[in-house]
Amino acid sequence: MTTTPSPSPSVAAQTAPAVLPPAGRKRAKPAQRPLTRGEKGFRVINVIILSGFALLCVIPFVHVIGSSFATPGELATSNFLLVPREFTLDAYRYILSTPTIFRAIGVSTIVTVGGTFLSLLVTALMAYALAKPRLVGRRVINFMVVFTMLFSGGMIPTFIVVSKLGLLDSLWSLVLPVLINAFNFVIMRNFFSGIPESLEESARIDGCSELGVFVRIVLPLSIASIATIGLFYGVTYWNTYMHAVLYINDSSKWPIQVLLRQIVIVASGVNADAGAVDVVPPAQSVKMAVITVATLPMLMVYPFIQRYFVKGALIGSVKG
Repeated sequence: MTTTPSPSPSVAAQTAPAVLPPAGRKRAKPAQRPLTRGEKGFRVINVIILSGFALLCVIPFVHVIGSSFATPGELATSNFLLVPREFTLDAYRYILSTPTIFRAIGVSTIVTVGGTFLSLLVTALMAYALAKPRLVGRRVINFMVVFTMLFSGGMIPTFIVVSKLGLLDSLWSLVLPVLINAFNFVIMRNFFSGIPESLEESARIDGCSELGVFVRIVLPLSIASIATIGLFYGVTYWNTYMHAVLYINDSSKWPIQVLLRQIVIVASGVNADAGAVDVVPPAQSVKMAVITVATLPMLMVYPFIQRYFVKGALIGSVKG
């Protein structure tokens, strides 16, 4: 009579079914290796250096906001102010004392929202098309777009084109000349190039048109890139100044940046067209309040886009 040999403990351990943890109980995390003294020191140095850089970025904002609330006497006796001893709203009352500034904010909002939407739409459609190797003339068109990053016609030829198109004193003059940014286009095109072609082919097999593939497949996968490029475009449109000075003569169509410059000039005592505002507070506090008003909208938008910012910028810049 023969007996079958029992499997060795190692073989039994390999063939035994894995013991699953009870339902509702999380698996225990593997024990982490304790940090060495050198690693702890490296982390401490990193925290100190990064905290220093963060303070260098935050302190100027605190100084600007604090100075905008300070009294004239405190501004005159203090060269660098973070938290004023006495708070006053005179500078903000002066800036907001006329409906002109609300009209300028409305103009900037329309230009920023409308311009960002149109720029994203045109840039995304163009980048998606030029990301396809099968497109005829793709290399030539890409070269023409990238060429504008290095060479441009200049201010006078651009002004002539805008004038001949009849866009002077029109809000379109603040949007159309900067509708597509070549750098943003390159980032978005490289991002689209990284999307697997198999996803698009499967959608076409299911009956999607080229536009349907773009809307249903490509756009949902490109939220990070679109949010990042949208932030770039939004900041550009909100800070529109030079184009408004060149193309807009009607003061009722001035964006916020141009009007705030006018307020600063008037508050500084320089001869200017003071019809829009009445002068009173010191120039220094008005300047700080102007910077705060002009910067606050973008600071309020950024936290909602920040989580997409690094991912979108890096993903679109890896491939070239």
